[in-house]
Amino acid sequence: MHRLLVALLAALDAVLAAAGGIAVVLAPLALLWVAGLGSPDWSALWPATAAIWHLGHLVPLAVTLPDTYLAATGIDPSLASFTLSLAPLAFAAFTALFAARSGVRAAEAGAGITGWLSGSLVFAAIASVVALTGNAALVASETWLAILLPSLLFFVPSLLGAVVGAWRVGDDGPIDALRGQLARLPGAWGSVPPLALRGLALTTLGLVGAGGVVVVAGLIARSTQVIGIYQASNADAIGATVIALCQLMYLPTLVLWAVAFIAGPGFAVGTDTAVTPAATQVGALPGIPVLGAIPDTTSPWLLLLVLLPVGIGALTGWILRSRMPLTTDPEPVGPRLVLAIVVAALTGGVGALIAVASTGAIGPGRLAHTGPEPGPLALALCLEVLVGLAILLLSPRFGPTAADEVTLRLQDEARDEVPAFSFSPRAHAPFDRDEHATGPAPTVSAPGTGIAHDVWPSSYRAPGETDPAGELSDDEVRARIRAAWAKPDDDGSAGRG
Repeated sequence: MHRLLVALLAALDAVLAAAGGIAVVLAPLALLWVAGLGSPDWSALWPATAAIWHLGHLVPLAVTLPDTYLAATGIDPSLASFTLSLAPLAFAAFTALFAARSGVRAAEAGAGITGWLSGSLVFAAIASVVALTGNAALVASETWLAILLPSLLFFVPSLLGAVVGAWRVGDDGPIDALRGQLARLPGAWGSVPPLALRGLALTTLGLVGAGGVVVVAGLIARSTQVIGIYQASNADAIGATVIALCQLMYLPTLVLWAVAFIAGPGFAVGTDTAVTPAATQVGALPGIPVLGAIPDTTSPWLLLLVLLPVGIGALTGWILRSRMPLTTDPEPVGPRLVLAIVVAALTGGVGALIAVASTGAIGPGRLAHTGPEPGPLALALCLEVLVGLAILLLSPRFGPTAADEVTLRLQDEARDEVPAFSFSPRAHAPFDRDEHATGPAPTVSAPGTGIAHDVWPSSYRAPGETDPAGELSDDEVRARIRAAWAKPDDDGSAGRG
């Protein structure tokens, strides 16, 4: 595909990624402005939209409550200004997935770098426009952060997608050169780097899936508390809709909190609080319905959740072990040990990123700290996944040995070369007239006994060729056959024709 066309398509992907996230905020806010406010201030609609979009891309917001609101609610004036930084990660996830898809498509089209740069520059330009036009007196953000963080959330996934796409289809450049260098490594060492990245993807998907299951189980088990908080809020239909949409935007954040919970370190919902499988200490929680799913007591059975990361590591180790090539007998331990350590370390790094992305402030005072701690979560995930990986990667393999695999591979190659139905070729031999001669022409049989035998040729010959003995030609033979069939039988009836 032409590079200019790839660049235009990548730019379109960036526009759609930015416009999609902004539209998801702008449309509900516009309906709220029309239906929920008696005399709406339309000039505040765009700053509010930009603020929510920035918060969803990890940009901290500085909130300042107006004096009239403080007087109406009785809030302490010392709490009028605070930072809101706990991100609704649904926006960031949407942008990252769209960027990765764009990078993969550009690489598979043969212009990964061009598509990556085009999409990243266009998205950065859109983020700059939103940052420069979206600040307001009540809700503001640092302009450089409002440009940098959303741009990075498109820049990095797009680059990773371009690398994955180039690795999949080849790029006739650095990716193919790296693949060639890995192929020249001795033994199974060449398969360690790609398998490590595959293992990281498997553990990350497994942990996020387990976190989602825990969130759903918590909402079902404590549905009574969640519904009770909804009822206590006394919100009308519009208010309940806004609350539901906000919680939906924070659903990925809650999933990452659940990952920290099953790993062991847990998370905080305010200063000096902790929610872990071993103990729960939260105190008074904000009146957010979804927080009703947080258990107020613990059970020894919750400690079994720690086995989920171990099981995910074991499953990942089994998948990676099945993809490792057998080179020698006995199988070397070095590549498998390095692979287990690298995958566990990378998973710990992902745990640290999970904690950073899902930590922040949701209000003033004690609500200035919520979410998991990066260090403990990274260490816990690294050790737990390493145990599961070691169980499957370092244990003896039960199955074919390296020699068996070589033999099977050679048999498969030989089977592919031989057709499914084959016959031995028949040797060609020239036609021998003497061998197939029928002998001298017999005499004419008695009348009425059928065709005279002397009408048959005495040997095989080509059409039109005269009999080798010089007796009859083909025309004469045909004439005699017709005469024999027309000859009457002894009883005077017609011939056999």
